[in-house]
Amino acid sequence: MLAGDAIARPLSGLSEADLVFNMPVITDSITRMMAIYICNSPKELGSVRSTRDDFIPLARGMDAILAHWGGSHFALDLLDKGIMDNIDALKDSGSTFFRKSGIASPHNGFTSYNRLTQAAESFDYRLTSDFSGYLHLEGKLTGTGTTTKTLLAGFPGSYQVKYIYDPEDNSYFRWRGGTKEIDKNNNQQVEAKNVVIMIAESHQIEGQYNTVAVEGSGKAQIYRNGEEIIGTWKKDKTSQTSKLYFYDSAGQEIRFVPGQIWVEVVQPNQTVSWQ
Repeated sequence: MLAGDAIARPLSGLSEADLVFNMPVITDSITRMMAIYICNSPKELGSVRSTRDDFIPLARGMDAILAHWGGSHFALDLLDKGIMDNIDALKDSGSTFFRKSGIASPHNGFTSYNRLTQAAESFDYRLTSDFSGYLHLEGKLTGTGTTTKTLLAGFPGSYQVKYIYDPEDNSYFRWRGGTKEIDKNNNQQVEAKNVVIMIAESHQIEGQYNTVAVEGSGKAQIYRNGEEIIGTWKKDKTSQTSKLYFYDSAGQEIRFVPGQIWVEVVQPNQTVSWQ
């Protein structure tokens, strides 16, 4: 779980994630990210923040181990029942997570891929995933787009996200709050090969806590190779461990360009534009 707050930017390890979910943690307001790591081992990960209940079915659907710094009581009630393997900084002895000086709390919590792996081993967690993954396009991959285009996801204020598609690189370069999304580990701008806009309802459930309807189905817009695909998303409500699927208008599962995937979970009332 990674911070969305402007004060925590730039984040460490974001460019090395295989897939990232960005989702509101307050309706019409703050977003937070969950980054999935399979192929890379970032030397530093952070700022690590708390989890929410609606990130849990997304993590379980990928057969992941959830690393977080506490969470809402809705989330912790589920995790304390053993619903999935997780590593909580609030229960850590001090060897897995650490706080960095010169950064204001609670934005100064960090870890690393190796530290998390060692912790998972110490808990005797299963380290081989059963997640089937996503389909990918094969052969020589070149973008169909010939001009630079901008994808805007209308989160509010400093949480607003845009991607600028570069046809030469066939990549979507990420910006947040009007500033390039930089990975502090390598000082490079985050570069996605695929972006999914997943439309899902959000509503407040208690005070500062909301929940997003990430189980069921809804509209989706998929961006890859410089093209926009209007489609749908689906996740079986009867099983939190079910895969989150993305389909085109013909009902065929989306094949992604090899490389980083970002899923922007956008409320129905928030603007999305591609121009």
